[in-house]
Amino acid sequence: MGTLIDTLKYFVFITAELTVLFLGISTIVALVLMYLPQEKLRAWLARRGIWGNFLGALVGSLTPFCACSTIPMTLGMLNAGAPFGPVMSFVIASPLLNPIIIAMVATLMGLKACLLYFGVTFAGSVVFGVILEKTGGARYVKNVRVKAGCCSATELKIPVAFSGKMRMAFQSAWRDFRGVLAYLLIGVAIGAGIYGYIPQQFVADIAGPQNPFAVPVAAIIGVPLYIRVETAIPIGLALLQKGMSMGAVIALIIGGAGMAIPEMAMLASIFRKRLVASIVAVIWATAVLGGYAFNLIG
Repeated sequence: MGTLIDTLKYFVFITAELTVLFLGISTIVALVLMYLPQEKLRAWLARRGIWGNFLGALVGSLTPFCACSTIPMTLGMLNAGAPFGPVMSFVIASPLLNPIIIAMVATLMGLKACLLYFGVTFAGSVVFGVILEKTGGARYVKNVRVKAGCCSATELKIPVAFSGKMRMAFQSAWRDFRGVLAYLLIGVAIGAGIYGYIPQQFVADIAGPQNPFAVPVAAIIGVPLYIRVETAIPIGLALLQKGMSMGAVIALIIGGAGMAIPEMAMLASIFRKRLVASIVAVIWATAVLGGYAFNLIG
């Protein structure tokens, strides 16, 4: 009975914490984007050279991955002649570095983990954007038409008053939250079960710091297991508390965030299979390298 009560307490506490985080951060991001014109974001992505990749990753970190905003923006940039490399840095960074993930990692795992996570994924987005451009990845973009973003800020009349902007931002955050609530609850429920019922020594023996294969395996597991990163983070937190190495947990989260099934399906609508496979390989490599870096530095 004591274990059941602890499990339920964990479920309620983590659910409440993630709810507040998601709504708060989503509202702030939506509000900031109202003051940041999309023309400015497009201008950043149009820069050439390594600086363009840097700006592409930066724009990706500001814009959560969404079929009705990221995909049209990506296609629009490519069709307008923007350099392929910076656009790929944007595509890689968008699911890995959105502010909700950063806030969750910082709150649940600490500031050091957050800074390392941001540094690893940002560097991976920049470097692999360059590599995908140099290896001719632009050949594998499908010839499809650009559709207007269904949730783009440019499609809505933005209020002039700050109070109106805040209300619209919260409404947008609430819609997004309703869309991911089921995934979040599934993740928290699985995490609570791990926290309450799986022996700590069992997890530590299989995926602790002493197992050199824990990181690449965790990165692979992130692909089919986690449909959304909102599911991955609470599970990763529970495994971390049970003795899983920080590197393996981070590899798990990067794999789940960057290679989740919905995101890959979105990319397959505009990229050919070879380029989608290359992006999956890039994110897996980022997860593995980041995981080992965490174990060394942490």
